[in-house]
Amino acid sequence: MAPPLEISIPTTILASPPGEKPFTLYNISLRLPLRTFVVQKRYSDFVTLNTSLTSAVSSPPPTTLPGKSWFKSTVNSEELTETRRQGLEAYLRAIAEGPDRRWRETSVWRGFLNLPSSSGSASSARGELVAARQRGGLGSQAGLVASDPQIWLDLHREMKGQLHDARLFLGKRDGAANAQVQYEAGANAKRCLVKASGLLGNLEEGLKIMLEGEKRGSEGKLGAGELRRRRDLLGSARVERDGLEKLAVSLAVKGQAGSNGSGNGGAAATQQDKNQLFGPNVSRPPGRVLGAPVPETDKTRELDNNGVLQLQKQLMQDQDLDVEELAKIVRRQKEMGLAIHGELELQNEMLKRVDADVDRVKGKIDVARKRTTKLS
Repeated sequence: MAPPLEISIPTTILASPPGEKPFTLYNISLRLPLRTFVVQKRYSDFVTLNTSLTSAVSSPPPTTLPGKSWFKSTVNSEELTETRRQGLEAYLRAIAEGPDRRWRETSVWRGFLNLPSSSGSASSARGELVAARQRGGLGSQAGLVASDPQIWLDLHREMKGQLHDARLFLGKRDGAANAQVQYEAGANAKRCLVKASGLLGNLEEGLKIMLEGEKRGSEGKLGAGELRRRRDLLGSARVERDGLEKLAVSLAVKGQAGSNGSGNGGAAATQQDKNQLFGPNVSRPPGRVLGAPVPETDKTRELDNNGVLQLQKQLMQDQDLDVEELAKIVRRQKEMGLAIHGELELQNEMLKRVDADVDRVKGKIDVARKRTTKLS
């Protein structure tokens, strides 16, 4: 279960846009497992959120919003600003930490706090994809569904789960003792790979639509860096899917070769075949000798030629899987580096704002000092 969201409103600032009345912005601090960021909202945004949550859940949130004052303004009253800040913080914490999850699982809540999509929305995304299939427009309709950035992440998470299940079923098939268990595990693995392939196609179509929107400069779309990261995720998933399909084929060939070997009595390897394959057991000088025969091991001693060939293919498949795992680790390191880079940029932007506030306060102090000098 995911850890609860840590949310607070530690500070407020006074915003004075040109040509508009000044208003108070509340700095909402959000602490996630991998990052911390700040969202700025004004009181009218909270009123809109409360109305939307009540409409979406058909019930008001557990805590009411602090009331609106008709005689005071937060611009001129620090006491009212502090009271409202505490009330809004209690309102958000009641939704984020309360036992009732209805309000915090809505898209309105996630959109208000700029949170990623929850895992529960994966079922709705699957429902939209099923509806697209029923309408007969799997290529275009499903691509439009997957073009939503949050739904895209949900579908990618489901696709990774299908690939993981396929890997588990293939491992179960490889270690099965009877044909019935092998057949069931192979069928389940094939089913998971088919689902993963369908989701991968939908994700590729959705990413293509998002790339076209980025080229047109549409609002609300992802940046170039995030689109590049998602393209890398699809490339990694495609490599993993292809590797699992090859592994499934090799296991099927291995099982078929084993059944054929047990059905006829002349398939056992003879000593002459082994000598031709491994070469005579002669002494050779120490060190590496190119082209020298490979000595026989315990794994190959009881195998025929077909079995040795299948063993070699299996070892190569295992090496490919190890390389893929290493590539995943490198990609995760890259993603962590990108996340750290983004966090540093955010911190630099906040430091710039602090510098601007310090310069503004310094200017006010200089003006006050000049006025004090004139009075004296």
